[in-house]
Amino acid sequence: MPTDRRTVDLSMYPNLVVIYLGMRVNVLTGFRTLLGFGPKIESAARPPGLLHHEAFLFSLFPPHAGIRQYWQDFESLERWTRSDPHRTWWKNFLRDSEGTGFWHETYRNARRHRSDLRRCPKAGWDACLCSRNEGTRRHVQRAPADRRSAARRGFARQRRARARSL
Repeated sequence: MPTDRRTVDLSMYPNLVVIYLGMRVNVLTGFRTLLGFGPKIESAARPPGLLHHEAFLFSLFPPHAGIRQYWQDFESLERWTRSDPHRTWWKNFLRDSEGTGFWHETYRNARRHRSDLRRCPKAGWDACLCSRNEGTRRHVQRAPADRRSAARRGFARQRRARARSL
């Protein structure tokens, strides 16, 4: 089956930041907290610098939801975290997590990304940035051998060299 290939052009956003946020229910009362945050986040005004926002589910058991956001630069993200309503949410969470746990990961300085999608609507990078359709191809060129392959080749060379020395 052909693959719908798009290449994302990140040149317009040299300081692009991607942040993943997650909230996990630790005790039964945390379920209400998790469900309550969704509408709060969706109803918040779109801050300057936020390019795209996606919510998704990591797992049903234990309940664990996530958000992926694309920001124009780190300064825009930081400005949002220090302003209301985010500042109020965070202070309240630090006071009482209401049965949930929270984590985030931030990725910066991405230069190029390729999205290979198969029968999938635009998602991730494609949903917020310009992409170029590269057509359909039956055979996708593979990336160079991974580290394990290189290690196996190195091990084979050592074994041959050892055999020659005996």
